[in-house]
Amino acid sequence: MSENSQQHPSSGPEDATDQVAAGRPPLRWGFLWTWLGFAALAYVCDQLTKLWVTSTMVEGQTTPVIPGVLQWYFIKNSGAAFSIGEGFTWFFTLVMAAVAVFIVVLARRIGSAWWAIGLGLLLGGALGNLTDRLFRPPSFGMGHVVDFISFPHFAIFNMADMGVVGGVITICLLTLIGVPLGGRAAVAAAKAKAAADAAKAEEAGPEVERGESSDD
Repeated sequence: MSENSQQHPSSGPEDATDQVAAGRPPLRWGFLWTWLGFAALAYVCDQLTKLWVTSTMVEGQTTPVIPGVLQWYFIKNSGAAFSIGEGFTWFFTLVMAAVAVFIVVLARRIGSAWWAIGLGLLLGGALGNLTDRLFRPPSFGMGHVVDFISFPHFAIFNMADMGVVGGVITICLLTLIGVPLGGRAAVAAAKAKAAADAAKAEEAGPEVERGESSDD
């Protein structure tokens, strides 16, 4: 081993454990790429399907897919699900922007593949509908969202809504079964390091006492 490599050791599991224990979780690029991948998947699917709908259908048109079960019904929604809050489009724009920023801030702490999937779907869905709010008529920030998936006696929605709902369900399940955002492995590593530090402290105690006795 060269002198330079001794002075600058490569980061490894111990370094990651130290960062977790110190409250600075290390970047885990595999989870970050998973998060970005699912966010991109949800966003691209949403925008492509909306492009298809607006290009092939006129507003108000219905197209049966599975008779009595599923149809495409092209509408433009200024509110939330079930057309709630139609007069507060700007509010939903701000909420979706805030959700997207919050998820990006959380991304650095992702240490679980399932959390990466859940937050990725949530981010992609939020950005999909946020794009409509920002760039579709009637004006910037007040745009109407394209909805087209329709089931009997249920809300009309889109792929972005599916991403948001799927992400929220995933996150709720992970919370219920006790999977932390940072991942169980990181938590276990932090606990192991804390236990090792406590053991070292206990071993150092008798040595300090012996040293004091010899001085006397």
